[in-house]
Amino acid sequence: MTQDLLIGISGGGVLHTDQHVPDIDTIFSMVKQAGVFDYIERSPPPLQVDEFRRAVDKHGVPLLSGSFFYMLGRDEPLMEWHLRIAQSFGGKALNMQILVHDAEGNRVTNERLADTFLWISAIGEKLGVMPCFEIHVNMWSERFTRVQAVGDLVERRGGTFNITFDHSHVIFKIGNAGELDVENNRADIAAGLLELDPAKPGNISDLWIARNWVSHAHARSAVPNNPVNIWAKHPDGRYGRGIQYPFIRPKPGEWHADWDEALLEPWKEVLRRMMRHRLRHADSRLRQITVEMIPAVDYGGGAKYSIFENSVAIAEWLRATWAKEASASF
Repeated sequence: MTQDLLIGISGGGVLHTDQHVPDIDTIFSMVKQAGVFDYIERSPPPLQVDEFRRAVDKHGVPLLSGSFFYMLGRDEPLMEWHLRIAQSFGGKALNMQILVHDAEGNRVTNERLADTFLWISAIGEKLGVMPCFEIHVNMWSERFTRVQAVGDLVERRGGTFNITFDHSHVIFKIGNAGELDVENNRADIAAGLLELDPAKPGNISDLWIARNWVSHAHARSAVPNNPVNIWAKHPDGRYGRGIQYPFIRPKPGEWHADWDEALLEPWKEVLRRMMRHRLRHADSRLRQITVEMIPAVDYGGGAKYSIFENSVAIAEWLRATWAKEASASF
């Protein structure tokens, strides 16, 4: 397997359906046997750290990145702890989701986000683990124009801004009337400040890639106007937002909507562009992509198709695409 671009998998996505969640040892065994993943992405819960170490040692599958969500004003110690845990496993990146509101219920400001990023990055630099703020729904970064503003603040203060680009959170909103209203993205589009479609000039994916902010990436297949997940509901009765689309053709009864492989093309093209930037720019910080097909409500909760089989297929496609792009670049 090529070591130029590592392909991993989210620890929470190593299962077929949410009806049968494997134990830690089985997760590592499944990843090892699949033969297409270089690492697992997970920040082990405190009481499971030793069990994760045993699984890493037994199966030879490393934890090369961590991942968690944080509330400012409450979780700063947890951020630092996760960096240190990641370092102890040989991890190179920590994927960080920052909630929209802080512990006092206030919306976090761009300035506070930049302050937090610079603070945690200074710690990460000493430890050799790169914090990456994730592009993610239900987080500050769901208003995509804020990412540009925070990145500019970080750079003006001499920092290097690193994001985890999970572009499924961009792709699924294209043409999705309800989703465009979340966090005022529709208003930003109307004002000419935002373009979501990767086929159009000035789109946000190209802008972030060109700024060299994409230092880590998640690969979860999604399509424009992705169908809501009618097989899973939140406690308040809302269906899942629908940020996951099967990568391989589902068998009859495994998917609740029509399936069309051609609809995946915008999602695939953004990954190609990430790879091309990595190949053509010596200063690119992108070194790994984590496949993140998962069973949560907004994603694949209640799905009848095998999440793990789709993850393996995505990893195989990523490897083949990387090899093709690498050949075309030299």
